[in-house]
Amino acid sequence: MKIAVTGSTGQLGRLVVELLKERVGAQQVIALARTPEKAASMGVEVRAFDYNQPEGLLSGLVGVDRLLLISSSEIGQRAAQHARLIEAAKNAGVGMIVYTSLLHADTSSLNLAGEHLATEELLKQSGIAYTILRNGWYTENYTGSVKGALAAGAFVGSAGTGKISSATRADFAEAAAVAVSVDSHVDHTYELAGDESYTLEDLATEVSRQSGKNIPYQNLPQADYAGILEKVGVPAPFAAAIASWDTCAAHGDLFDDSRQLSRLIGRPTTPLSEAVKAAL
Repeated sequence: MKIAVTGSTGQLGRLVVELLKERVGAQQVIALARTPEKAASMGVEVRAFDYNQPEGLLSGLVGVDRLLLISSSEIGQRAAQHARLIEAAKNAGVGMIVYTSLLHADTSSLNLAGEHLATEELLKQSGIAYTILRNGWYTENYTGSVKGALAAGAFVGSAGTGKISSATRADFAEAAAVAVSVDSHVDHTYELAGDESYTLEDLATEVSRQSGKNIPYQNLPQADYAGILEKVGVPAPFAAAIASWDTCAAHGDLFDDSRQLSRLIGRPTTPLSEAVKAAL
């Protein structure tokens, strides 16, 4: 059974490839990469694979039984890129696709939801067996700001008192490896989120506890938060997007208490305290 992974050189993809090597053996894993040399040291077969070069997608999928489609990182181009890939997968005879979508994509107010829903619909219409993993937020999306918060003396955002049910990349990677290698998950849609929910004030409290410094959380209007992100070098469009996602979190879009992720991976998700410790 040959399992291919798109986005294999990304932070999530690398973790999935390593887990699949353990689960099914390195000889059964194919790393699909836009820049193949970046995957050369992964210890698996590597194939060039670029969403924007349709002529190479079919050849990249020849002989693939199952495909993990890690959603493209190019916001605004995802739906078209995924459509080309799914068509190539049909023509190549791929038997199953696992797709990393967005938590509650059908009700979420995040501006990311539309492209994920479009991809989900394409999968359902393709005739290929599928599993949809609606991934919640990575804990690293927030703990990545810990060092900056320590330097600034405060943690800032626009999420208010919204509860965030995040999980680490390692948690989501394990779910993907399980879903693509086990038959029983075919034609299922999972809402994946961490067991533990927290506010950004809770996060600031945990950072303060572990660092020994007083790091309060300052909630800001969305535009003000975007402005701060720009000042530290985040491009304006991306800064605006990040701030908008925080506002969505304030409205509950990043909360889920179904614990489907921990059931899928057979263990509790990584606690916030461990993620903060790793960030520090």
